[in-house]
Amino acid sequence: MQNELELSVIMPCLNEAETLETCIKKAQETIKRYGILGEIIIVDNGSIDCSQDIARMCGARVVQVGTKGYGAALLGGINAARGRFIIMGDADDSYDFSNIIGFVEKLREGYDLVMGCRLPSGGGMIMPGAMPWKHRWIGNPALSTIGRLFFKSPVSDFHCGLRAFRKDAIEKLELRTTGMEFASEMVIKATIMGLCITQIPITLYKDGRSIPPHLRSWRDGWRHLRFMLMYSPRWLFLIPGSMLFTISLSFFILLELGPIRIGSIVFDTNTLLVFAMTILFGFQLIAFSIYTKAFAITEGLLPDDPTFKKLCKLITLEVGILTGVSLFLLGFGLIVYGVFNWWKADFGSLSSPESLRITVPGITTSVLGVQIIFSSFFLSILGLSRK
Repeated sequence: MQNELELSVIMPCLNEAETLETCIKKAQETIKRYGILGEIIIVDNGSIDCSQDIARMCGARVVQVGTKGYGAALLGGINAARGRFIIMGDADDSYDFSNIIGFVEKLREGYDLVMGCRLPSGGGMIMPGAMPWKHRWIGNPALSTIGRLFFKSPVSDFHCGLRAFRKDAIEKLELRTTGMEFASEMVIKATIMGLCITQIPITLYKDGRSIPPHLRSWRDGWRHLRFMLMYSPRWLFLIPGSMLFTISLSFFILLELGPIRIGSIVFDTNTLLVFAMTILFGFQLIAFSIYTKAFAITEGLLPDDPTFKKLCKLITLEVGILTGVSLFLLGFGLIVYGVFNWWKADFGSLSSPESLRITVPGITTSVLGVQIIFSSFFLSILGLSRK
């Protein structure tokens, strides 16, 4: 039976007694109208109303998932599905299951993931009252834009709940999140792993429930954003770290040559000290990006990156130690020179600007050298082969 089924329609359910029957019947009508060999799975996530009874009465298969969460429910449904194609959608009647044949046709054409797009920018339509204004004009456009920028994804509506995919393709992604960020994880991993993705415009309707929605706008929006940032060390660490390090180092060098005057404003050694700290901070962010990338690749969270592998082969532990020791000795030499000048002054007071232009670079370079040494050791530990 498992080999004969083409389609499984999965609906996560938590107290959806008011709309569940309508959604099931619409899906059943589509399956019958187009002669699709399919099934309907209601994934119950702890309903205390009569949702399970309604599902069984309508002829759907009920799968109970004890772990709470949108992602947990969908993972349970995907594991239980017998069709080679899967369509997932909410059971609140906000999506029209009588119009899902377009998703099936795209999967038949060979696509791995077919996303619905509710946003007008992608050809979709949002009916009056179907989406709160902060979701329509702020949350969804902003998060979708970030997703396209960070991961070069072709998806216009990252968080559309109506989507279809090949079961074998999605299982290879090893999706893990159990909450609302599951929607982002699927699109991000599918993009990173090179799955064939397309989208089709859909209409979002006002849901038919009288109870409040399960979605919590700010909490779930933050969870989506947090997941995107954690899956993109380049944007979370590397880009801000590189900009901070480069800008700080440039001004640091200029201030070493002398004060900078802009009109009546003078930037001198106090500003030099500030840039010294931001240089170290910028380097630490760059190091974090390398740590994160190495860990994610070795754990299978991100695919292999040939460029990153070549970089790691060049920046070996020995190269890191040699570079770090050289910088430390250079900095230590400047500190010794500063102490020598102090000794020449019989350890009395020194001219502040001139002395700081020796000690601040010395301390900064020494600390940077130590950071490089221990960062190289930590990166080598992350790169160790392990089961």
